Parts: sequence; structure tokens; C-alpha cells
Amino acid sequence: MAEMIASNALLKAAILLALFALVAGATYVIAKSLEARQLARRRLLASPEADEHAVFATSLRAEQANSAWLKLVNRIEKSGLSLVDTKDEALRRKLAAAGFTASYAPRAYTLLRLVLVVGFPVLVMTLVLLSGSVPSLMRLWIMLLISAAVGLYLPSLFIRAKADRREREIINAFPDALDLMLVCVEAGLALESSFDRVGREMAMTHPLLAEQLGTVVLELRAGRSREDALRRMAERTGADEIRAFATLLIQSTNLGTSIAQTLRVYASEMRERRRMRAEEKAHRLPVLLSIPLVACMLPVMIGVLMLPAVIRVIRVLVPALHGG
Repeated sequence: MAEMIASNALLKAAILLALFALVAGATYVIAKSLEARQLARRRLLASPEADEHAVFATSLRAEQANSAWLKLVNRIEKSGLSLVDTKDEALRRKLAAAGFTASYAPRAYTLLRLVLVVGFPVLVMTLVLLSGSVPSLMRLWIMLLISAAVGLYLPSLFIRAKADRREREIINAFPDALDLMLVCVEAGLALESSFDRVGREMAMTHPLLAEQLGTVVLELRAGRSREDALRRMAERTGADEIRAFATLLIQSTNLGTSIAQTLRVYASEMRERRRMRAEEKAHRLPVLLSIPLVACMLPVMIGVLMLPAVIRVIRVLVPALHGG
């Protein structure tokens, strides 16, 4: 195995790239976790004025990054390459569910796909030329076709995975938000003020849900109707639970029923669903653990149990076969 890796330059380069990606990914995850912990510690120790300056600096960095992407997209479109997708509205909803709500997000997504579709085949061709081997034309064509397909579908898979993870985080945090909202409504606050208060309270623990609630508050203050703001929140998240919550609030407002009672019933239902999801994951664990158990531990146990018998059989049969 080692000789084959040493003799094949392409395989060696692929292994080195995989090791580099593994080390870089582990370093990035560790750095992000340390940064989040340090940021939480600084927020606990710092004054409110320092918090405001830190949030302002963070927003400035985000705006600079957004403006850089916007300038890049506009510059490419001015050169004559159109980045507008034919299914722009569906793509915009999918990107919004993943957290990319900027107006230029669909164009940046199309640009990234074009770069990867061209860049992956060029990378594969460069590795083939550096390896010194000359593959057949059919093999080279298949390699380039597979690399182009990977570049085409990799951003879509990333967006779908990010949207699923974002939706799962919002759904898991939603029962706690409903409990806080119920307390606010029963204390006499209006629904808009309840959204504002719950969003500010959950900004540290559940920032994704707090962002959605804050967006609803801003839309209501800008003059949008409550029904339209709630439906837009359901469309942004893409979760069935949020959509059902928006429908319940709209119906309660139109029919004149108690919003507090609606929140109490739906919060209880959401907590029950969260408990059922946790039980479902716990019940899947034995099935998932059986795969490494059968693949890794069972052969070793069989070898340990059978090895003394095999040695004894060899000691008895080998001399008998040689006439001893």
C-alpha cells in the first residue's frame, strides 16, 4: 500500500490535500469555539457601552463583506456575464431559509457555481498533468465530467444542509420562545411588544430565532400588517411549525379568541413534539451502534475466541499429515 502511494503522484497529492483539509477544518472548528467562548466571557465582563461598540464593529465588518460581494457581482455583470437565474424567486426563498437574505445572494450563488464548475475540472486536469501519467481519453473525460458535476451540485447541497440545520435550531428553540411570549402576553403586553421583548431576551441563547422575531417587529413598526409579517416569517424559516404558529395567531386575531390560550396550547404541543424528537433519536442509537459493533468489534471477538482452537488444530493435524 505504501509503495503504491509512493509511486502514484496523483494519489499522493490527493492524500496530502485530504490531510490539509482535515487539519484546516479541525483548526477552524477549534478557533471558532474558542472565539465564541471568549466573546461570551467578554460580554459577561464588559459594560453595556462596550457591548454596543462590539456589536457596532461587528455590523461594520459584515457590511464591508457584503459591499465587497456586491461590488464583485456588479463588476462581473458589467463585463457582460448575466448572473440572473431563471428561477430567481425559488432560489431566493431557498437562500433565505439558509440565512442568506441579501438582495444579491442569488447572483453570488450563481457566480460561485460557475466558478466551481470551471475550477474543479481545471484542478483535476492540473493534478493529472503534475502526476506525469497519461490516462485514456475516456477516463479523462469521465474525471472531468464528475468534477464538473461536483462543482455544480456542491453549493446546492451546502445550502440545503445549512437550511436544515438552521430550521432545526429554530424549531428546538421555539417552545422556549412561546413560554416567554405567553408570560409577556399574560402580563399585559401587546403581541408586538412581546415579540420585541422575547427577541431581546433570546439574543444570546437562540440568536436565529431572535433574529426572526426582531425582523417581525421591524416590519410591524414599518407599517406592515400583522398577518403579512407573520406569513413572511413563516416563509423565511421554511418550518411547518412556524407556519402553523403564524396561522394560529392570524386566526386568533380574526376570530377574536384569546391569544394567551392559543400560545399556551401550542407551547405545550411544541414541547411534546420536541420530546418525541429526542425519544426518536434515542431509539435510533441501538441501530446506529450495531453497524460499528458488527463491522469492528465482532471480527475481533471471533478471532480472539477461535484463535486457541485454530492453534490446537494446527498442532495436531500438521504432524499427522507429515506422518509424525
